[in-house]
Amino acid sequence: MGLEKPYTDVPGTIIFDAEQSRKGYWLNQFCMSLLKAENRARFLANERAYLDEWAMSEEQKDAVMARDLNWCMRTGGNIYFLAKIGATDGRSFQQMAGSMTGMTEEEYRNMMVGGGRSVEGNRYIGEDGDAQEHHQPQGQAGRTARGEA
Repeated sequence: MGLEKPYTDVPGTIIFDAEQSRKGYWLNQFCMSLLKAENRARFLANERAYLDEWAMSEEQKDAVMARDLNWCMRTGGNIYFLAKIGATDGRSFQQMAGSMTGMTEEEYRNMMVGGGRSVEGNRYIGEDGDAQEHHQPQGQAGRTARGEA
């Protein structure tokens, strides 16, 4: 029996939990192998051959070769491990984050310097104006910012 996961209602968010960790174990191990220069060279010389050395799913291998970090995350990749792929390609974390949002590096940087994304429409998939009240943890509705009832 699986655990209840209320956090799956956050739009555009993949939570790296125990299930994702199990699913992405070999993908993340592959990423960690890229810490060694000789492994980065082998990977860049023949990506498919290097990926075939790992017990990853075909979908994970395809996601890596496509450099689609969102796809990698859906298949169990952890962004901190996946950053090794970007670094192997000479990309900054800012460039990678921009690619994950559909923005250019400059657009992403400007958004973050400007305070990040608005929370409006980004709290819950079912958000409809009063959805926040419906999604608060039990015992939280009606409390003020200071925690008073």
